[in-house]
Parts: sequence; C-alpha cells; structure tokens
Amino acid sequence: MDPVAGRGGPARVIVWAAHLAAPMVGLWLLISRPALDGRWHHDAAHFWLVLAVAAVSLTMAVLVGEAARRRADIRLFLVGLSFLVAAAFLALHALATPHMLLGGPNELFASASPVGLTVAAVLAAASAVDLPATLMRWSLWLGVGAFALAGALAWLAPPTEALSLIAFALFAAAALRYYALYRERRAVMLLSVMTAFTLLAESAVAMAVGRNWQASWWEWHLLMAAGFGYVAYSAWVQYRNEGAAAGLFSAVGAEYTVRRLKAEYGAALEALVEAMRGGPRASAMEVVARRFELTEGQAAVLSRAADALAGERDQIRKLGALVAVGRDARVLVSDVDLLEGAARRIAEAFEGYAVQIGLVEDNRLVFRPSLACGSVQIDSVREAQAALKCREPLVDAYGNLVLPLIVKTHPAGVLIAGRGSVVPERDAALLKSLAAQLSIALENARLYRQLDVLFRQYMSPDVATALVADPSQAALGGAVVEVTSLFADLRGFTTFSEESTPGQIVTMLNEYFDVATKVVLGQCGTVVQFQGDALMALFNAPARQPDHALRAARAALMMQCAVDKIAASRPGWPRFRVGVNTGEALVGNIGGTQLRNFNAMGDAVNVAARLETRAAPGQVVIGGSTLDRIGSSALVTPLGDLMVKGRRQPVPAYVLNGLREEDMWRS
Repeated sequence: MDPVAGRGGPARVIVWAAHLAAPMVGLWLLISRPALDGRWHHDAAHFWLVLAVAAVSLTMAVLVGEAARRRADIRLFLVGLSFLVAAAFLALHALATPHMLLGGPNELFASASPVGLTVAAVLAAASAVDLPATLMRWSLWLGVGAFALAGALAWLAPPTEALSLIAFALFAAAALRYYALYRERRAVMLLSVMTAFTLLAESAVAMAVGRNWQASWWEWHLLMAAGFGYVAYSAWVQYRNEGAAAGLFSAVGAEYTVRRLKAEYGAALEALVEAMRGGPRASAMEVVARRFELTEGQAAVLSRAADALAGERDQIRKLGALVAVGRDARVLVSDVDLLEGAARRIAEAFEGYAVQIGLVEDNRLVFRPSLACGSVQIDSVREAQAALKCREPLVDAYGNLVLPLIVKTHPAGVLIAGRGSVVPERDAALLKSLAAQLSIALENARLYRQLDVLFRQYMSPDVATALVADPSQAALGGAVVEVTSLFADLRGFTTFSEESTPGQIVTMLNEYFDVATKVVLGQCGTVVQFQGDALMALFNAPARQPDHALRAARAALMMQCAVDKIAASRPGWPRFRVGVNTGEALVGNIGGTQLRNFNAMGDAVNVAARLETRAAPGQVVIGGSTLDRIGSSALVTPLGDLMVKGRRQPVPAYVLNGLREEDMWRS
C-alpha cells in the first residue's frame, strides 16, 4: 500500500510519479491527435459512474468528518468538507445527466462538476495549512460558507476553463503540502490523500480541455473516480488490517492532534504498566482498550509492549540500585549508615522482596533491625553463617538468597533477599552483583575512614576530605598558585634548651605545637612541616580559599593569643614570632614514589620566613602583598621597606596588631 516508503525508496518514488503522470500523457495524446479521441455517448453509464463516485466521496466525507469531530481537528474537518462538497456536486452532475431524470441538455450538467471541484480544491488547500484548533468552533459556519461559495459560483457561471485552472492550482498546492507531511510521518492515509489530490488536480486539467462525450471528457470522470476510490481503498485495507475505524485518519490530522495522540498513547502505556504492577492484567487492559477503542489485535500488541516496557523499567530500577549502592560509599560514612541505605535501595528496586543485611561486629554476625526492609519473614541465621564460612551464595529452606559480603578476603556480613519463593535466575544474578558492589562499597568506606583519620593528623578536615575524594592531588609534581605562607618559630629556644631537660623541651614543644596546629587547621590551613622549634603552614593549597590571606592572618593572631595563655603560667618558656606573606609559589608533592612531602617553594615563601626573623617574640609581621589582600580589615603598624636575606629588593612590612572584630572571629 505504500509505493514510496520502504526499501528501494527512490525507485518507488519514480514508479509512483510515473503512474500519476501517465493520465496527463494520455490526455496530451488525445488532445493532440483528435483521431484517437473517440466518441462514446452513453447516458446511463455516465449516470451510474458519477453517482457511484459521489457515493464513495460521501462515505469518505462521513468517516473523515467523524474523525474530525472525535479529535476536534480542523484539518480533518476541512478534508471531510472537501469530500462532502465534491460528493454533493458530483451527485448533481449525475442527476443532471440528459435523458435520465431530466429530458435533455441543461446548464446544471455543465456547471455542477467544475463548481464543486473548485470549492473542494479551496477546502483541500485550506486543510494543508496549519490552522489553529479554535477554528473548530466555527465548523458549522465553515460548512455553510463552503456551500454558499459553491452557490455563488454556480450563479455567476464563470468559464469552466477558469474554474478548472483554479482547481488545478489549489489541488496541486495541497498535494505538495501533504507530500511534505508524508515525509515527516510516513503514514499510508497521508499518501492516499496526497495521491487523491494529485489525481483531482489532473481531472481539473482534463475537464478544461476534454471534448464532451469523447475519451478526453471521460478521462476526468475516471480520474475523479480514481482519486476518491484510492482513499476509500486505502481506508478499507487499513481497516481490514487493524479491525477498527477509530484511528484510520489520525495520521492526517493537524500537528496538535498528532502530538496529543502520542501523549495519550504514551500515557495509556504508562497507565497500563502501572496498573499491571498493582492489579490484574485483564482489568487493566480492558480499561485501556475501552478508552482508546482498541481491537483485540491492537490490545494484544499494546499488552506485549507494556510487558516489554515493564520488564525494561524493572531492570533499569534494579540496575539503578547497583549504581546507587556504589555512589553511597562516600567519604566519612559509617558501615551501618551505608548498609541502611543499601537495604532501603535494594528493597525499593526489587519490589516484593524482603531484604536483611547482617554485619560482622567483634567476630559475630549481628542482625540490626535498621538493616531489614520488607514484610516477608526471613530466618536465615544458620544459612548466613554457613555462607560466610564457605564464602559462597546459598539458598535457604524458604527460597531466600543468602549472599556473603567479603572485604579484603575477610567476611564482613551477609545480604539476604527473598520473596517467599525461589528467586528467579535473572534477579539472582543482579543480587549477586549487588552483593559484590556492596562489598566494594564497604571496603571503600572503611578505607576512606582510615585515610581520613590519617590525614586529619596532618591537615585540616577540608583538605583531608579533598585529598580522599581526589587522590590525584597527592601525585608528584606541582602547579604555580597564589598562596599565603605562615612561618612561626620560638625565639629563645636555644637558651631554654640549655636550661631544661629533654623531657621538659618535648613537653613545651608539644603544648605549643598542639595549640598552633589546632589554630591552623581551624582556619582550613595545611601544616606543611615541623622543623625543630619551627612550624610552616600554607593557605589556599591544596584546597582553594578565596580569603586565604585573611585566614592566615587570623591564624597567626590566634596562635599568639593561645601561646600567651600558656606562657603566662610557664615562666621562662620562649614565645613564638610569626611571619606571613602572600604570593605565587610552586605547590605540590616533592619526593619519590615511596615517600613524598607536600610543600611550597618560591620567593613569596622565602619572604615569609625572612619576615618571621624580623618579628619580636609574641609579634606577627606580614608582607605588603598580604596587607593588600586583607585590606582595611587589618590593624597594622608600618615597619617600612625591609631588606631581607637573599633578596635585592626591599619588602614592605607591617606589624599586624589585630583585625576588625567581625573578621577576627569569622570562620
């Protein structure tokens, strides 16, 4: 039924076009060679032929009009009205056949066909335009207007040739537009309507040049019969294939109708899938079939599609649980929190299943109530212990699947899933994958916690989290970034060491470094190294901090304040002097593959170390670049431009006396 679509498309287009062009070639031969244009005057044959074409056109008008009413579609309404007008005037042309119902030749016999064909062409061309759906409110007046136009044309009695030319142009334009629609939708009925309009355009040409009762005159009658007959035949074949007339002309409808139909069918399929999940299939299918007037065959196809879609959704939901379990193994999550989330996700994905997770704690398998989801009774402690012992999946007496969770070759727990019967093989495979993923997630969560504890002994929580989440930041190498460096050492440490025991020295250093480290980490800085009685810290590396200069200044002042409190009760203990400077430095990991150190190198770092040597005990000295970034928040005393060791250019330096209160205590 589709001579254009399918394999061999270009060849089929040529064949289709050749068939449509053949009548015009024949007409040209008849007109150019009058000897071939034989005469056959048979009133009865004409009467019944035209009346039959009118009946076919009327049938199509009724069917298309009903589809237009059901869908409130203006395009279908105009196509149906076009068929109706053509049917009416073809019937008049048939009834006016001389010597049948009327005694002899009459004006109606000559004018009915061109008038009806022209008005039908106007409506066909209008249907090809994308008109708004609101025009359906005026459908009655459109129908009245169409017949009023036909009456006016009949009264004015313009030349047949002029009407035929108009009809040809309008039908040809409509056919071209429907061809464009056909290329978008590839529907048989669109092709049929397009072909019918093409044949009707050709019939208009034959009507203009044909000679009464000769072959060229009979040709336009046959072309009209072929046009309406092709639409009727296509509708019949589609009806026979589908067993229902409700959707015969849906593809011909306006764009908004096609979109609405797609949405309705999609919603129907979704509703069927949901209904099948929550109730009997038969009742759900009956509701959908009644709503969309589906035949048994169409309902069967939709049911199979719903089965496939439900299966796919079910599989995607279960695979989603697999992905989600892995994603949940984020930094700093406890085993119990991880497994609670996993149990909930698995139970949601595997509907109808009960899920229980057991966790090995102190060498005992413990089943927590919070790690159970579902209503099916699960009693598999013995089987769970057996599965852990042999480290292989088991099926218990209730049909539940018992899956061991293994972390670094050691049993960590079990995943038990059941639904009151034997677990299907497909679900069992997915659950085994989930158990493996859950084991990996447990291992990762434990590793993250171990790394977090380790890193937090050396750097701020934010930096530790960043490094655990992105280990590439710990790779050898570095990058040039702007940092603020803080150097602090104890003035008078040598003298104190000479007068103190090693135990007293260690006690003093630990107390000072403890408070100093807490202050630096509290401001999200990174303690890079301890060297003797000195400490070096960085801000804005490795974690980025837009206010790194302010954080470093705040840390320096808070460090001196904390040390003052300690020194007040420890006469003779030395005091920190602190230097802070901001600038670009090469920041990264330096060392080898076995041992490395996070550090920063560059002139800005060296200047911070030199400024520290120019500070008095209990004092903080900052460079001009640091003051520039802190701005008016800093309370400083200028020291002028200082010459520092290793630099030819002087460095503007300031004693940092404090910060505005709102900046001092803001974290």
